[in-house]
Amino acid sequence: MFNNIFDENKMQELQILLRENKKTVTCAESCTGGLLASMITELSGSSDIFNGSIVSYSNEIKNKKLNVKIKNLEEFGAVSTQVVEDMIDGSIQMFDADFALATSGIAGPTGATKNKPVGTVVIGVGAKNGDKIVDVYHFDGNRKEVQIQAAKTTFKIFLKFFQKTLDKQKIF
Repeated sequence: MFNNIFDENKMQELQILLRENKKTVTCAESCTGGLLASMITELSGSSDIFNGSIVSYSNEIKNKKLNVKIKNLEEFGAVSTQVVEDMIDGSIQMFDADFALATSGIAGPTGATKNKPVGTVVIGVGAKNGDKIVDVYHFDGNRKEVQIQAAKTTFKIFLKFFQKTLDKQKIF
């Protein structure tokens, strides 16, 4: 499903690149509920590039385990670029990873607000050095379809982000 976004071959390519460059990735997930971690670990040998992840579904866990700022949760809400940035930083620190993927959104069918309809997902990828890409996406479909699109889009973004990181390293 949604292999046009990201497929198993791309996942293999991503993991090979991480392995060859001795880099690790972690995940901080809310709306995807562990789907990112599951997709990584579907491939044998993923322990070389993946130490673990956290499903931080509640705001309390986001704050206590990932150091998401209460101010950001209260002012912007869990589904915000500010919170996802905090999730990236917190998961990199928690798992001593080189890179992190983070998602927070409204998979539906409940939980929508006027400004954040069902299908709204904030996706972020970041590096230990502080570089990040965090954007808001809108996906169509039922709960499962929103989650799968969010997960696969996260990997698509991360593959490009990681490749650019490698290209920068070759320049210097």
